[in-house]
Amino acid sequence: MIKLKLRKKDKVMVIAGKDKGKTGEVLKIYPDKLRILVGKINIVTKHEKPRQNQPGGLQKMEAAIAYSNVMLVCPKCEKPVRPKLDKLATGESVRICRRCGETIL
Repeated sequence: MIKLKLRKKDKVMVIAGKDKGKTGEVLKIYPDKLRILVGKINIVTKHEKPRQNQPGGLQKMEAAIAYSNVMLVCPKCEKPVRPKLDKLATGESVRICRRCGETIL
């Protein structure tokens, strides 16, 4: 399994595809497929069959997007950046913005 530099609730910007330039929050990560689910990005229409208690119809929902098509947005400088991983003296691994040098939590 590959260790990804994104986590849930991170703000990301789409850098490729139909939603290029849009930003959203990471909802779920699929590390084995190298895909992530971002809120309000990559909206698709799903046809739902009627069930006993709910009617059928068209449902709009988010679909997973490739991990390589998004970049983390630094909370301080508000620009997309590929974070650098660094170890603190305590042995804890942290992400650091390559533009401003700020630690990203």
